[in-house]
Amino acid sequence: MSPADARLTRLQAPIAGDLERMRAIVLEQLSSSSAAVSDMTDHIGRFRGKQLRGSLVLLSGEATGNSTDEHHALGAIVEMIHLATLVHDDVLDGAMVRRRVACVNERWDNQVAVLLGDFLYARAFALSTELSSRLCSRLLAETTRRLCVGEIEQSAGRYDFELSQEQYEKIAGAKTASLYAAACELGARYPGGNHDVGAKMRAFGWEIGLAFQIIDDCLDVVGQEEVVGKSVGHDVEDGKVTLPVLWTYAGADDATRARIRDAYTLPGVEHRAARLREVCDLGPGVAYAERRAAELVEQATARLRGLAPGAARDALEGMGAFVLERRW
Repeated sequence: MSPADARLTRLQAPIAGDLERMRAIVLEQLSSSSAAVSDMTDHIGRFRGKQLRGSLVLLSGEATGNSTDEHHALGAIVEMIHLATLVHDDVLDGAMVRRRVACVNERWDNQVAVLLGDFLYARAFALSTELSSRLCSRLLAETTRRLCVGEIEQSAGRYDFELSQEQYEKIAGAKTASLYAAACELGARYPGGNHDVGAKMRAFGWEIGLAFQIIDDCLDVVGQEEVVGKSVGHDVEDGKVTLPVLWTYAGADDATRARIRDAYTLPGVEHRAARLREVCDLGPGVAYAERRAAELVEQATARLRGLAPGAARDALEGMGAFVLERRW
């Protein structure tokens, strides 16, 4: 087990038993009488990864004294929605590797991957209708809409080197942080608890999730695939201008700016992320993005101070540090 894996296991220790119940629900929901579907769901079972979002549901419930017998199902629903986004994202990015195994679109094809993502969404929302409260269905339906809007806006804004940081964070937040925010709010409020506590935890999740996406964007331009465990460099290939590149471009001279644009757009360029690293120094941009992620984590952690001390609150605080330090 790597040091990062060991640290995450320690952070998840207060909810270890609950996580196992959550995982069992996910496996049950992914089962199918169709041999073809079962082959694919068995494959994506290897994408299990960190399960941060499901963990945040459970930890938020524990830290706010709001845990119920349905929180395991809440975590499972959030994880299935996240899994669906991964399958669809890999199609959009043309990715080949996810958590060191072939992506669904690579092992099968894009058509199958899109259908499998739809299957996962359907299973998640079907399970949400079986819960005692409609809060989960309502909140996650709106969250899924925001995820889609974020992806659409990011696609519409490709090759925009004048994108403001505010616009970047709005898009990155919608496509990533919104599910973190929903996970924390559900954990703290479900089935209909204190709205103020839910809002505080929602803000915590948003800031942690946005920090996660910023670090992910840094890893995409400077990370190594064998370390990160998934395909990297796709943001540049797809024309997505993320925070480390925006900062680098804003501070560059005209000649360097032209080379950056060429790395993104010049026909026939292979390995565009590598070319980008050759034509400019991304170090200051990455450092700035990492500082911004650290600011967000600091803001998020401050929101926990009103919660009662305990192992779950400590774990939530530790999640922020884990997000900043992760390299996979």
